[in-house]
Amino acid sequence: MREFTDIRGLHYRDLTGRQRLLFWFGVGLVLLVGIFTVVYYWGINNLENQPRSIFQAFNVVIETMTTTGYGADSPWSTPAMNVFVALMQVTGIVLGFVTLRILVIPLFERTPLNLDDRLTSKDDHVVVAEYERDTEVLLDELEALDVDYVLVESDEDEALRLSDDGYQAINGDPEDRDDLDRATIERASLLITDAGDRTASVVLTALEANEDLRVVSFTASTRRKAALAEVGVDRSVAPHALIGRRLAEKATTPVALDAPSADDAVVIRELLVRRGSPLHGVSVRESPVARHPDLTLVAGWFDGELRLPPSPEDRLTPNTVLVVAGPEHSVDELENEVGSGRTPRAATQSQVIVAGFGEGGQEAVSTLPADVPVTTVDQSADSGADVVGDATEPETLRAAGVEGASALVVTVDDDATALLTVAMARSLSDDVEILARVTDAEKESAAFRAGADYVLSIQRVSARLVAAEVHGERVMDPAGQIRLVRAEADRFVDAPLSAARGNTERGWTVVGVARDGRVLTDERTEIRSGDDVFVAGSDDAIQRFERTADRR
Repeated sequence: MREFTDIRGLHYRDLTGRQRLLFWFGVGLVLLVGIFTVVYYWGINNLENQPRSIFQAFNVVIETMTTTGYGADSPWSTPAMNVFVALMQVTGIVLGFVTLRILVIPLFERTPLNLDDRLTSKDDHVVVAEYERDTEVLLDELEALDVDYVLVESDEDEALRLSDDGYQAINGDPEDRDDLDRATIERASLLITDAGDRTASVVLTALEANEDLRVVSFTASTRRKAALAEVGVDRSVAPHALIGRRLAEKATTPVALDAPSADDAVVIRELLVRRGSPLHGVSVRESPVARHPDLTLVAGWFDGELRLPPSPEDRLTPNTVLVVAGPEHSVDELENEVGSGRTPRAATQSQVIVAGFGEGGQEAVSTLPADVPVTTVDQSADSGADVVGDATEPETLRAAGVEGASALVVTVDDDATALLTVAMARSLSDDVEILARVTDAEKESAAFRAGADYVLSIQRVSARLVAAEVHGERVMDPAGQIRLVRAEADRFVDAPLSAARGNTERGWTVVGVARDGRVLTDERTEIRSGDDVFVAGSDDAIQRFERTADRR
């Protein structure tokens, strides 16, 4: 083919396939209009005997093909001209569809979309500079709290997808000052970054634009925390280590019951809100625990965070664990309604297995009390684990003593391996409490079905941590020991039990009143002189209480 060059010196061979298609489409359209014009000119002059110039014929052809009209020539008397005009009409309609498909639609599809135009006005907001742990989980958490944010996503397709789904996302490089300025970084209050090895560069660029910015960074290892602090990170979070610590705390949070006789039928029990429970989404204030006259909600685990006591506005979700105190028969009734219960063990009675001795497993072991026997399991001989082997194999778990253990903490890296480990452990022991870590939030329900008692996902815990940080909450406090003590009721005389339970800021609460060999837990009970009270709370709070009240 002979080389074609336009007025700008563009060679035909340099055109893309689409540009060549458009070129030949234009050439064909010009030729077709020219042929129709010549034929119509001949027909109108010779068949219809209506003298017309070539330009008038051209105008009629254009009117006909674009369906805008037929001028003064209509109608035509000869069959040939009617057929020819009909052919032009059909051809015009077909060309319209072809033009729309190969020219107009692709033109709009290829027009760069400025995602910045979709952002609402921002001030005192959160800038998320990359996020690698399921972005929707984090953004949904922020939107549920009505927190303004902008996500800077380096993947153009991912940014467009999130923006199309209604999220406040733009495409950009968080290491580029101009892209951070598009997210109005100078007016932001908090930067969340999960950029891996680029974290230091992202943080330094952001602080250059806004030196008052608080910075929360996710990191793969706790060993990087010191370096990140040097560049201005206020809080560094290693999700694997964080969850390993919380699973260990959950596995060994002890409860001391000091009721001296069978008549003092006060118990403390953990009630797990399982998936599918009717309590899912219910606030603590509206839950049966809060409404029950004989029971007291002492504490609650919410996505790995122990709250002593929970806020009335906290929502119960699958995987919430409520620590409830009261008469045993009332706790049993509530247990049936909630879905599952487990009597907490004292730390000295625990024997814990940690499957997966990486970052999370090592953090779990370091968190466990020194007097708790621990057996570690890992497939790598270089890990230093007590038992080297595949945790999904029954021989490995038996060698670790799963059949006699009180708790199994699963911190293996792969979700599929974690689920199989949970299922295998449950098949070997009905009594062991299984606490598992998964990466994908959607795997939580699968872990429950496999036999886990408690599951934390990296995606969900990381999102909740960010949400809590936005509100300035302390989200990494270690769990305190929960204790139940009996004390004289002198300080509460003449007050109803509901008043004695009232102050949630002190860390302890009055569970019930001991009187004449019975335990009264109805909140309307008026406390009398000579009564004793059962008080539950964290270890530190109970110690403060005991300094101001004589204990029997």
